Amino acid sequence: MRLSSFEQLVSDEFGSARGAWILDSHVVSGTGKTARQLMDEGTDLREVWWGLCRDFQIPAERHLGRDD
Repeated sequence: MRLSSFEQLVSDEFGSARGAWILDSHVVSGTGKTARQLMDEGTDLREVWWGLCRDFQIPAERHLGRDD
């Protein structure tokens, strides 16, 4: 997944301001790290996104983004 696609998923789901806050402050379950820390370490962005989906109980139909 490209960074731009990941950022779009986060923005679409949470809004740009809240999404940025979540990336910097939310500790992804099972990792002990924030989403931003995982990203900085080079964790696959798909894994980071799926972690956010699990933690925030995002419905499966939105895991791949909005269906406009």
